Amino acid sequence: MPDGVLSQTRRRKVFCSNHHKLRALRATLTDLLEERLMRPRLVTGFYSAATLAVLGLIVTSCGTPAPTVTTDQHSALSTMERVMLNANACWFKSADPAFAGYQLAPELNSYTGRPRILVVDKKHPTGRPSLVVQAEGNPAQLQAFGPMMSGASGGRITGDVNRWAAGTKGC
Repeated sequence: MPDGVLSQTRRRKVFCSNHHKLRALRATLTDLLEERLMRPRLVTGFYSAATLAVLGLIVTSCGTPAPTVTTDQHSALSTMERVMLNANACWFKSADPAFAGYQLAPELNSYTGRPRILVVDKKHPTGRPSLVVQAEGNPAQLQAFGPMMSGASGGRITGDVNRWAAGTKGC
């Protein structure tokens, strides 16, 4: 066989091999594209952002607002220190049954300017807090929120925190 015929045969084999690979690749890409087009998608763009904003407003408006207290002459940090000391003495050291399954987790060194105390489950101290009491500003404005506020001891917690924030000591 002359050299020209052999090289044409080789070229044809390479072309056929590549052609089959390209056809297989094109079929795979077509399948993927059809699957993606047929899959339901989330709406994107302005409408989805507007929908999320409206849903956020609806959800936040359904909850009860956290009770707030404004103290007269104390900063947020000094107020939360006083609340923390009294809460520790009255709720935890006194073995109050309403707080038996919980422990106090103070976070007074806050870089956000909101010192707070957390009441967390003893079994899961790194989990979501059951009660958060935080203060902000000077004079301090306190907020208390969490699942315990809507429970049986919510009214008592509000009363205790209000008294301690105002400067009253004791249980």
